Amino acid sequence: VPLHGIPVIVKDNYDIAHLPTSAGSLALAHSVAPDDAFQVRKILDAGGIVLAKSNMAEFAFSPYETVGSRLPGYTRNPYALNRVTAGSSGGTAAAVAASFGTVGLGTDTGNSIRGPAAHQALVGIRSTMGLTSRDGIVPLNLARDIGGPIARTVADAVAILDVIDGHDPADPVTAASLERPVGSYADALREDGVAGARLGVLREMSDETADPEVIQRFDEAIADLRRLGAVVVDPVALPEPQPQTDDGGRAGCSRFRFDLNAYLASLGPDAPVKTLSEIVASRQIHPTVRQRLVSGLEIDLPPDEQPGCAQQATRDEQLRARVRAVLGQHELDALIYPTWDNPPRLIGDLNSPHGNNSQQLSPATGFPALSVPMGYVGDGLPVGLQILGDAWSELTLIAIAYAYEQGTQHRVAPASTPPLE
Repeated sequence: VPLHGIPVIVKDNYDIAHLPTSAGSLALAHSVAPDDAFQVRKILDAGGIVLAKSNMAEFAFSPYETVGSRLPGYTRNPYALNRVTAGSSGGTAAAVAASFGTVGLGTDTGNSIRGPAAHQALVGIRSTMGLTSRDGIVPLNLARDIGGPIARTVADAVAILDVIDGHDPADPVTAASLERPVGSYADALREDGVAGARLGVLREMSDETADPEVIQRFDEAIADLRRLGAVVVDPVALPEPQPQTDDGGRAGCSRFRFDLNAYLASLGPDAPVKTLSEIVASRQIHPTVRQRLVSGLEIDLPPDEQPGCAQQATRDEQLRARVRAVLGQHELDALIYPTWDNPPRLIGDLNSPHGNNSQQLSPATGFPALSVPMGYVGDGLPVGLQILGDAWSELTLIAIAYAYEQGTQHRVAPASTPPLE
């Protein structure tokens, strides 16, 4: 029983039987699923204890802050209570950073495991699309959604990933996981795991708005990786994207209404809310998400009939080819860059540069990426190093992250939640 007695914090977009699953919204405050999400069931079967559900950015929309209508106020960063946690898994990250639980589950559509992990000096793993099931998770965009671990150490995150991965007939995308290498991700936890690894530095991810101190921490991380035996190619660059030739330009792909309505239908005939239309009509939503919800109602075509979704699929395939081209050109095991180029913002600040690099590569390619603590800037504000590889390269990424973590020992617990006497 690998997780016997381990307290787990679960983001409130994971179904847990007999408990409300609100996705951060007052509109779903009384929405109770008939069974557990696949990942939750795996954790319970492994002996884990779901200690609490955590606050989240409403419907997982915001990568910048964790605020919704289900609970009043902002989720605060334990390292600086006037700073944001990032989103949308900020509640899980804050709880794990503050040692309210040992490990946690979050979701990542564009950033929402890796960003909160970086903001709270944690490890967050966004795995290959298809490695883990999304069954029983309130969807934002099933072409991008991933569920996975947020933890204080690489080993803790791996202990969760080893339990939650695998094929689930209820999520067809996981059929691809049947091809993955067998064995335990714990096999990658070696202190010499980065020796000989070839890493490419994606300087192009950071622009002129990057915080100089974050870039300094990144340069120190590169030096540390070299000290630990990595071969670092600095810089490398993605090939230029192909020009778009379709008439529609960059038409959008809107899945939210259709994915959400399918999830609500899965709750059965007694579900208190059955459609996105009912959610909007209820007005039990935070003002910051209202327009996103309303605009979701304006799309009548299902995703497989939207021209924008076909165009997006083409762009995604091109991006996969571009990432693989740079990996192949330099014989790289992984690419590295700051998870965010800027430290956690002050609560309420949505104007200063955010520096979120997590949305650019992993979500569209489906390739795995993880964030590991890279040190601190300013008055003790955490920043993270992101490591990205080709599909199904989790063992390699974990080996690099673990060796870097063990060789640097950056994480310090937040002073706002000292050990109990």
